[in-house]
Amino acid sequence: MSVLRPFRAIRPTKENAHKVAALPYDVMNSEEAKEMVKDKPWSFLHVDKAEIDLPEGTYLYDEKVYLKARENLDRLSSEGICKEDGKPCLYIYRQIMNGRAQTGIVGCASIDDYMNNIIKKHELTRADKEADRINHVDYCDANTGPIFLTYRGNDAIDAVVAKYTALEAEYDFTTEDGIRNIVWVVSDDNDIATLTLAFEKIPYLYIADGHHRAASAVKVGMKRREANPDYNGTEEFNFFLAVYFRSDDLAIMDYNRLIADYNGKTQDEIMAEIEKCFDIEKKDGIYHPETKHTFGMYIGKEWYKLTAKNGIFDENDPVDRLDVSILQKNVITPVFGIDDPRTDKRIDFVGGIRGLTELERRCTVDMQIAFSMFPTTLDDLMDIADAGQIMPPKSTWFEPKLLSGLFIHKLS
Repeated sequence: MSVLRPFRAIRPTKENAHKVAALPYDVMNSEEAKEMVKDKPWSFLHVDKAEIDLPEGTYLYDEKVYLKARENLDRLSSEGICKEDGKPCLYIYRQIMNGRAQTGIVGCASIDDYMNNIIKKHELTRADKEADRINHVDYCDANTGPIFLTYRGNDAIDAVVAKYTALEAEYDFTTEDGIRNIVWVVSDDNDIATLTLAFEKIPYLYIADGHHRAASAVKVGMKRREANPDYNGTEEFNFFLAVYFRSDDLAIMDYNRLIADYNGKTQDEIMAEIEKCFDIEKKDGIYHPETKHTFGMYIGKEWYKLTAKNGIFDENDPVDRLDVSILQKNVITPVFGIDDPRTDKRIDFVGGIRGLTELERRCTVDMQIAFSMFPTTLDDLMDIADAGQIMPPKSTWFEPKLLSGLFIHKLS
């Protein structure tokens, strides 16, 4: 059974939602964030990336950054920009991008579900990134960014969602990037009970995005348990902020690859090595793969279509049959000598939201070869998580991103 728990959100007043909501902290650097908050004193980036309010050159992980985050978070409430709901509620959060809607339920997930693998993972996490978010959650005494969860659909859940999305929304605004964000508050006890009971019948949840935030939230919860040995399991630190999306609603974009150099080889040598495992077809212009096991390659200012040959991957292995695995195992490692894409500086990754012209541009600036990918599917993600396996790095790119600042979950 899966846990969905209502909570008393601290959230912007209706007129301030668009002033507070911001992209998540990990999709921009400090310089970009500083530019984004010009003339936006209430942007949640002042909480999520508080270094932007400190002197230039401040170490990103200095205690001052986390203290500033807490100060800025508290100021949202003290200045009346945000208020706490009077009772525990659930929330329905819909985003519309290019005519496609994804609708999720905002509530709290259980740290025990995470530890018992009711909430399934498909990525490894890095200790340094975890430590940063652990400090941020601990100092703020709050989950400030939601975890992006997905689940296989349920009619009872859909019925409640349909009921509320037919009503007038609490928030309805469009961000600068053209994404419409709509929120409804579920405060009726019967509807809350229907949703929480329906989730008890869902065997597993899957982290779509936010592995580091989830791991950090859980570790803060465990830390609080150690500090409070008489805890009874109902305390807020036993739960973390999440948005639960039906898997049918979601779309994964391509996550493309860039290689910095030819690894000491000529272009002809590279093509000959690749041809051992792929059929190669020259294209007249940009090539975006249309099916699994096909790839675009941009080299020497020309585009090529690569089609994986039979026998170079195991169709029965959910990780080995992933396109990102096929490319890594048969091209990136043997041809370019990049064994660890997590740490090697000769490889970079570009989310599909930027388009394939960005790959061409980068190949004139700091890279030499690009590969365009067919997107990983939700079924791939859930199959790998169900098998207890781990995806290669940079396998999925979700759009739109969940905004931060619309819901804050206090831990005490």
